[in-house]
Amino acid sequence: MQKYVCNVCGYVYDPYEGDDANGIALNTSFEDLPEDWVCPLCGVDKSNFSAE
Repeated sequence: MQKYVCNVCGYVYDPYEGDDANGIALNTSFEDLPEDWVCPLCGVDKSNFSAE
């Protein structure tokens, strides 16, 4: 699974780590994140992320 980086703040979403603080389980691909998921650091939506 591919990592994605926030174009605004540089946060890297790593699917192998998930986003525990926001209820996203380990091994959740970026494509499988809920549509309302936002960057945990700066709050922008998924459209502001690019594949690393």
